[in-house]
Amino acid sequence: MIKRLVDFFGDGKYATERRRLFYLVLVLIVIADFLVPREHAEYPWDRLPGWSAVYGFLSCVLLIFVSKFLGHRAGLMRREDYYD
Repeated sequence: MIKRLVDFFGDGKYATERRRLFYLVLVLIVIADFLVPREHAEYPWDRLPGWSAVYGFLSCVLLIFVSKFLGHRAGLMRREDYYD
């Protein structure tokens, strides 16, 4: 069971099936977000269905770009043999 799961997520021949599974999960999460009651939302944007998913995705992308910038452009990243 574990080997099949590791093969599914690690092997390239399952890439199409893996992508379809992730898209299906994404669609199910967005559909579930429409079912959440929003009477007690504190801010107007909290009432928008899908706001949390969009906010989380954009925050993740921003975090990746900032870390890439800090590593490559700001000089925090070193060569692999830097300490040798």
